Parts: sequence; structure tokens; C-alpha cells
Amino acid sequence: MPGFQVAVAGGSISGLLAAREAAAGGASVVVLEEDAEIGTPEHCGGLVSMEGIKNLGMVPDAIENDRIKKARIVSPSSGFEVNAERQKVIVLDRRALDKQAALQAQRVGAEVRVKCSVRSIQRDDTSYVVKTSDGDLRCDYFIDARGVASIINRNREGVLSSAQYEVFAPWIPRDTIEVAFDSEKYPGFFAWIIPTGEGRGKVGVAGKGINAASALKSYMDSKGPHSAVRKVYAPIWVGGPVDRFVDGRTVITGDAAGQTKPTTAGGIYTCGMGGILAGRAIAQAMAAGDERLDYKPAWESMFGQEFEKMLLARRLLERLDNRAIGELFASVPPEKLEEASSTGDFDFHSAALSKVLGVKSAARMAKALLGNEIRRLFDS
Repeated sequence: MPGFQVAVAGGSISGLLAAREAAAGGASVVVLEEDAEIGTPEHCGGLVSMEGIKNLGMVPDAIENDRIKKARIVSPSSGFEVNAERQKVIVLDRRALDKQAALQAQRVGAEVRVKCSVRSIQRDDTSYVVKTSDGDLRCDYFIDARGVASIINRNREGVLSSAQYEVFAPWIPRDTIEVAFDSEKYPGFFAWIIPTGEGRGKVGVAGKGINAASALKSYMDSKGPHSAVRKVYAPIWVGGPVDRFVDGRTVITGDAAGQTKPTTAGGIYTCGMGGILAGRAIAQAMAAGDERLDYKPAWESMFGQEFEKMLLARRLLERLDNRAIGELFASVPPEKLEEASSTGDFDFHSAALSKVLGVKSAARMAKALLGNEIRRLFDS
């Protein structure tokens, strides 16, 4: 039976970066990906800042589709635009991103296997036996980077239904994101358009208890003629990080650890850094001969406060009806939009939100929220 010091289940960005860091630290590593290709199926919207992708150690020129100049945020009754040029937001070719991470992992010694699914994991006193569709193997550390499917087995509270299509349509500009809030059609979330070029992009919806395919068809039909050339249906996680990232020598990272943003379910940077910190923690534990490891404090020092604020924003969003959302958007002062555009960080949403929803608009926001709660009272 072949043996490795580290086995990684899942060949997405978090698993591959964990493999890269563990292998770079001297560990023998194997990555087990159940699909036939690294980077497929592509569930992700592919948005990240240039600074974020560089922090992950990736080369943006090889994986960048386009730059985003502005974001259009709309509700059924109002909306506003935010300039995104200064934040250097890019749309990635997500397949190319994952393949680049796989190449980096392989170059430092990791082995990557595709069409190799994990069937069971058995633990004894000193190691794990991992049974896969490609045979059994033994490892000292097991990294679970299998995505949302792993977390759903433990908790469904933070799960939303979603659909995302690759679309050709004349109504998709190459440099503008659209985020459309509608509490009736997409409760607890929104619809989105992420361009990947002129007249093409990723269009999706998510929400609690919705038929995502039907909601997405309605959204696209309202925009105009279009052709969907690829369809992906997948649950997304917006419930925040799980309680524990490490259980003995089992390490959880990425979507499986709840490291996707509660506001958008995006996770290239937050999950990627989770993988990096997990891989480094294992390498350091092995070098020190110490079985104890926990990378959660390091991850929380980077993202903990941000996630707390995003979870608060999520709880607020889930309570708002369309009228309150429209009044909230209408209360945003233009000067605050400019301030958020010039000083915001795409990978950390809460700072921009606090600027946009500033002190001067607090009274109007409070009025909108109070009206929302009164309507909920009489509707209940």
C-alpha cells in the first residue's frame, strides 16, 4: 500500500495551495480530486483583487480574464454604482487558476491524481488508511478540502441553492458587475452578472428555498436575448467558519471549513489563504515533531473580525423586504460611494460597507429598517 505523509481530498484552490505549502515544507503529498479535470466543474464567479491573487503566490497574467471598472447594485426600486478601478478587481479564468496551483504543487513534489474519489477514511493509532476509487493509500495527515459537500453533511443551516450559467448576451458589458437584490425572488441573497469579456459572462442567482434554475431563467429573460453555453447547479455556504479547523491529524480547509464569505459566498482569497495556512501548519508540526497543530488562530487573525461583520450584514439582509432594501439604497450619499471606491478593499467588504452606510445616512436607514420590522409584525 503506497504511503504519503499528507493526503489532500479535493483539488480546488484551498486543497492545492495546502498541498503546495506542505510539499514545499518537505512533506510527501498526494492530492485526490474526484473529477476528471482540475478546475472543473467551475462553480466560482472568479472575482478577486489583484493584491489578493498575488498574496496567494499566483501569477495573475496567466489566469486573468478581464478587469472590472464598476459595480452596479440594484433593487426593484433603486440602485447605485461603485467605481472599482482603484480596487483592481479582476475576473479570473478559474480553471486556469486551479491548474496553475496544481502545477505549483507538483513542482515542489506533490502528486496530483484526478478521477480519484475518496470512499472512506479509517484511522488507527498512528496513521490513516484512505480508500479511493484508484486504490488504497496510507497517510499521516488528512486534509479535507472537498468543498461545500463536506460541510453540508454536518450542517445545512448556512446552505443556499444556486445556479450559474456561462452566457453569451449583448446586454453583458465587459467591465461592469451587476448585483440585483430582490427579497421575493432571491431571499437572503441576490442575482449577479460577472463579465468575462464583451457580450459574455457568468450569470447566476442564489437564495433560500428557491428553484434556482427557474429564478435564473426569469432573471435572464428580463434582460433580453441570450444563449447559455454551460450550466452549473451547486449549493453555496454563507454560514461562516466551522467551530474547528483541526481534529487531531485531520485538517479542514476552504469551503469545507466555511471559509467562504457570508455576504457573497466568494472564497478565492479567504479559502486560498486557509489552504496556505493549513499546509504550513502541517509542515511546521512535522518539522518540530509535534502532533499538535491548529491554524485557525492564524486564519482568524486575518479574517475573523471581517467575517463577524459580514455575518451581521447577512442577518440584516435576510430580514429586509424589497421596500426596505430600496429605501436603504436610496439613503446612500454619493460622496460615500466615492469614498468607498477610493479606499475600499475588495477582499474585505465590511470597511466599504461602513463607509457607504455612514453616519449621515443613519437616520434614513433606521427609518427604513423600522418600517421593515413593522411590516413584518403585521404580516406575521
